[in-house]
Amino acid sequence: MSPTPQRRATTAGALVAAAALLAVGIQTGTATADATASQAGTVAQANPGAANRALSASERATLLAEANSTTEQAARALGLAGTEKLIVRDVVKDADGTTHTTYERTYDGIPVLGGDLTVHAKGGVTKSVTKATNADIKVADTTAAVTPASAEGTALTSANAAGAKDAKAAKGARKVIWAAEGAPVLAFETVVGGLQHDGTPSELHVVTNAKTGAKITEWQAIETGVGNTMYSGQVTLGTSQSGSNFTLNDAGRGAHKTYDLNGGSGSGTGTLFTGPDDTWGTGAASSRETAGADAHYGAQLTWDYYKNVHGRNGLRNDGVAPYSRVHYGNAYVNAFWSDSCFCMTYGDGTGNTHPLTSIDVAAHEMTHGLTSVTGNMTYSGEPGGLNEATSDIMAAAVEFNANNANDVGDYLVGEKIDINGDGTPLRYMDKPSKDGGSKDAWYSGIGSIDVHYSSGPANHWYYLASEGSGAKVINGVSYNSPTSDNIPVAAIGREAASKIWFRALTAGYFKSNTNYAAARVATLQAAADLYGAGSATYNNTANAWAGINVGPRIVAGVSVTSPGNQNTVTGSAVSLQIQASSTNAGALSYAASGLPTGLSINSSTGLISGTASTAGTYNTTVTVTDSANQTGTASFVWTVGTSQQSVFENTTDYTIADNATVESPLPVNRTGNAPSTLKVDVNIVHTYVGDLRVDLVAPDGTVYNLRNRSGGSADNIVQSFTVNASSEVAAGTWKLRVADLASLDTGYINSWKLTF
Repeated sequence: MSPTPQRRATTAGALVAAAALLAVGIQTGTATADATASQAGTVAQANPGAANRALSASERATLLAEANSTTEQAARALGLAGTEKLIVRDVVKDADGTTHTTYERTYDGIPVLGGDLTVHAKGGVTKSVTKATNADIKVADTTAAVTPASAEGTALTSANAAGAKDAKAAKGARKVIWAAEGAPVLAFETVVGGLQHDGTPSELHVVTNAKTGAKITEWQAIETGVGNTMYSGQVTLGTSQSGSNFTLNDAGRGAHKTYDLNGGSGSGTGTLFTGPDDTWGTGAASSRETAGADAHYGAQLTWDYYKNVHGRNGLRNDGVAPYSRVHYGNAYVNAFWSDSCFCMTYGDGTGNTHPLTSIDVAAHEMTHGLTSVTGNMTYSGEPGGLNEATSDIMAAAVEFNANNANDVGDYLVGEKIDINGDGTPLRYMDKPSKDGGSKDAWYSGIGSIDVHYSSGPANHWYYLASEGSGAKVINGVSYNSPTSDNIPVAAIGREAASKIWFRALTAGYFKSNTNYAAARVATLQAAADLYGAGSATYNNTANAWAGINVGPRIVAGVSVTSPGNQNTVTGSAVSLQIQASSTNAGALSYAASGLPTGLSINSSTGLISGTASTAGTYNTTVTVTDSANQTGTASFVWTVGTSQQSVFENTTDYTIADNATVESPLPVNRTGNAPSTLKVDVNIVHTYVGDLRVDLVAPDGTVYNLRNRSGGSADNIVQSFTVNASSEVAAGTWKLRVADLASLDTGYINSWKLTF
């Protein structure tokens, strides 16, 4: 598993992800983490066009081939250096034709850990690009100062310090570019094999600086988890007949096979379960077939859930299944996923009497496989916690979807295996801290604890999003979920929460170093895709994150955009449209107080019109009421003068959200045309001005570009521009348009003015 971290999503020039590259512009205006309501909605109504579509093997092969044939053009369109190459990792296609093409990157032929990116395109137009890092990949010298043997020695030392057994360099140290954090550096990556302290196989990746020999980071590629024992009852399994015998080979689900390791702990597959009849196990651990039947059934349910609910045809969306291995080791109390074998492996538990092979553990481990080929979150720090939570979240979704009377859906992890010896679950999603180690909410040091505990806040988000806060009983289990800010969270429903998380994972919004803040942004993008930005589902997705101390709440109700202070000349006609929206469905009603004499507001449309007749200063307030009788207001000063004004200014703040476009309107009341020396003063507060394109938009829609992604990582734009606008009629609404073409850095338009 390669650690390719996410820093922020950036857009690049025109890129067609699958079929061809065309010189087209980026489409802006995609949903962002804190977008205000733009689409009313009260229930989670999925947009079928934004869902993944199951691909046949031939369709996927065609998409991959097309993407592979355009990697050089893609690299150029993204502005990558000539020494950088792209390698296609995956292509996902939505029902509406949108493709999400994920690439790995090399530099001078050297793999870049942290170079992954996903291009989101539709109809030959790139909508956005999600990148693991925004740093330029530049390394002055690719000659290592330390030897590969030295890097291997450092890796072995690190593994032994963690209690490894029989540690050895499974793969020789390979030269890489480490771009996960800070400036890219030349490094070595060494994979250490052997066993971990508890007998789990080891695939410890250790990255060391190739110039100094110092260890940079490490992570474990064997991803572990636990679940229930064999309590699914009598079920129907997908099997195959071979001559007079039957096998645990599910030909209808990608040829998923289940093998018996017979207590072995090596890398082999073991023996395929085979029998003279098509009846498997007895329901007791004493029958070796029982664990095989449980594991086979769990994989079957997970395959069906991903295909039938999310439209994904196997983990890699290629119609090919992983395989399962049971009876690993002796009294091994764990289960794990391994990328190297593309398989799930299960131990028999304490005393070899409690196989860890029930529905949720099978779904948990199989989901690690899905994550490895999609989001690929590194199995350490905050990304590791999110990786682990992804498996818990999808396992709960599979368990509920299975609707098995012997193992009903719940928000408990390991509730039947009794590892604690007192009948309590291993983990709780409604209040994770009940297990004594997991955390209920995010805090700055959460990345330093075990990933099974740092998964707690994300598991808690899933519960809050699915069911809401407070006390309730679900399938006979009592829950009582708090929030970190002590404010209730309304549910969006388990189906919506699951679809949002799945889309964030598979559409390329999760990347390999996604942390909690980035996960919030990713799920809100997914919620916008599926249910609309500003919908009740979108807002409550954000509020569930706020309930675990990640990001602000989005208040439901009416949002009114202030038009800014207005200036009018007596005798001049006025036309000012008030912009407002609500999270509640239905029509809006508009009213205004303090309007200048001669002006009025249309109660249905919000258009203020008329001719100002009396000079003076007016304190104006617009009130908007929605169908639920909730209100929102905007207040501003309206100055009516008797002579033509030369300076017009809007001092209202307008938030610049990630990957979105915002406009600040400025009504101008002047006769004649604008001058050839129209002065535009801009004051924009932002933490990375290289993300921004800034345009002046004339009343007739003509666009004058002021800045286009210049300035790099500098803060703020406080600058005067001169525009030849002599062809433009001065009167009308001018706009300052700011497009944020990247993620993580945000800001706002502080003020701007025109001087005629």
